[in-house]
Amino acid sequence: MKTQKSDFRFIPSGHGHYRVTYTSPVTGKQWSRVTNDMPLIDDTKNCEQPKARDLNYLKRYCKGGN
Repeated sequence: MKTQKSDFRFIPSGHGHYRVTYTSPVTGKQWSRVTNDMPLIDDTKNCEQPKARDLNYLKRYCKGGN
């Protein structure tokens, strides 16, 4: 299944940090991590049509990979 922007929740978590939660559309399982990677946030959260590559990178990051 294609990763979509709506699969993520972005919550400000201090100055320059976001807690990003990814929810699997298939299983409903959630993964969450805090990031200060503002270029990645700009490319996903602050973008109308984020690229699949950026969404997949953010998904891997939330699941614990880099």
